[in-house]
Amino acid sequence: MNEDGTGSIHFIHERKNCISRKAPRIKGAAFRGERLEQKIASNVDDMIIVTSSVLPMFNNKALDRLIVIAESSHINPIIVINKIDLVKDELDYWAELYTQIGYKVFVTSVVTGQGIKELAEEIKGKVNVFWGASGVGKSSLLNKLFPELDLRVGEISSSSKKGTHTTVTVLLKKVAEDTYIVDTPGIREIEPYGIKKEDLAHYLKEFSLYLNDCRFNTCTHFHEPGCAVIDAVENELISLERYESYLNMLDTIEEDINF
Repeated sequence: MNEDGTGSIHFIHERKNCISRKAPRIKGAAFRGERLEQKIASNVDDMIIVTSSVLPMFNNKALDRLIVIAESSHINPIIVINKIDLVKDELDYWAELYTQIGYKVFVTSVVTGQGIKELAEEIKGKVNVFWGASGVGKSSLLNKLFPELDLRVGEISSSSKKGTHTTVTVLLKKVAEDTYIVDTPGIREIEPYGIKKEDLAHYLKEFSLYLNDCRFNTCTHFHEPGCAVIDAVENELISLERYESYLNMLDTIEEDINF
């Protein structure tokens, strides 16, 4: 830090990873050609994907898109289902599903304190980016974990039942020795960037058990005969919900054009 309060760059370290997404559409602007890349954060250990039980309603397809962004960026995704005090058993299915796939899932409430201590222990000694849709309680959760942050908390729209933006920029904060959090604006549009059709299935962890058994090397796991992934879905070895998420993402990828 300089005497006048400004900073100076002395060295640029090599980047080990980078989270990015397709830049959001600008309201009222005409869309021409491929949307640009929007970089969110670099050199991250974990992506803490914050979802909510309700207000806004839990959205597994949005969660899967964020998981794909993390996996394709070589970042460990950790799932948080927040606002659990507003429901009882409705989210047990999803928590169990993602746990069985191999992801760490934390069920949290800033009201009751459920899961807060366990999540705080999990993120120690790492760089953690907190990401999720607007209104899922990300700022409230961070304030509960680290009260000194004193982040502004928004309200849920009474008409859309969705959150309003409170965090407007990406901020890196040191919250403990060797522990950092990257606070990000809530998102309403989630589109991974730079993923091709033939690569998408590699970023859904449970699909990897079957990819090498497909008849065709270029199998998109949608309509091809001899597809081991489709067979796994039919035999309930891959959940229908995750497969539908995959098809939803696959449908948004144009041939030979990045996500």
